[in-house]
Amino acid sequence: MRNYVTEVIYRMFENYWFASGTPTFLAEMLKKTHYDLRDLDGIEVTAASLTDDRADVYNPVPMIYQSGYLTIKDYDEEFRLYTLGYPNEEVRYGFLNFVAPFYTCIPAVETPFYIGRFVNELRSGNVDAFLTRMRAFFADFPYELNTRTEKHYQVVFYLIFKLMGQFTQTEVHSAQGRADAVVWTSNYIYVFEFKLDGSAEEALKQIDNKGYLIPYTSDARQLIKVGVNFDGEQRNLGEWLVVCKNN
Repeated sequence: MRNYVTEVIYRMFENYWFASGTPTFLAEMLKKTHYDLRDLDGIEVTAASLTDDRADVYNPVPMIYQSGYLTIKDYDEEFRLYTLGYPNEEVRYGFLNFVAPFYTCIPAVETPFYIGRFVNELRSGNVDAFLTRMRAFFADFPYELNTRTEKHYQVVFYLIFKLMGQFTQTEVHSAQGRADAVVWTSNYIYVFEFKLDGSAEEALKQIDNKGYLIPYTSDARQLIKVGVNFDGEQRNLGEWLVVCKNN
């Protein structure tokens, strides 16, 4: 009985620290600066910036660090640079869930619903349904969101794939030249490449030319290449191509 009660209490208070402590002004600051969320995990900063207690809308990192949502992961003694990252997975996903409504049209209470649908479609191998839902997702953006820069859309893609990482293994574009997104499910490995005002064919060629599939060719799961063009004029997904590759 005691173990059962402990488990119930644990589940009731899951993510409680994050939910009770996240200041909205941080998310508003990120929104106003169109800050690239992809830079937060692994960003390098100086010691002086970490002790800066002034609220700077052009540099929200010190405030995020001082609020506890980033922590020191490494220190370069030669150049006196600190590498920051999320303290743990709870904080990572809690933070991204919290800021998602500030970057997208998804109300906070509906974020898990959207992400769950995306995950289920990839688990079942239904890439067309996944991309069709993503197209509808972007179509629902209000006008003021649709007038933003290319970086904003890249951040939205980042949020979708990162939040899916709670339920699947997901890896988003990094400095090492990986594909824009790689998603692992129990039966499939998806390699996504997005082009802005290009073509789905160009996206597929980049997957091949850059060897994005090579790290996964020894895996028994089915490999699926997905090339997607983002239409800047329509501000939405345009054409896409899906190619299955059997190992």
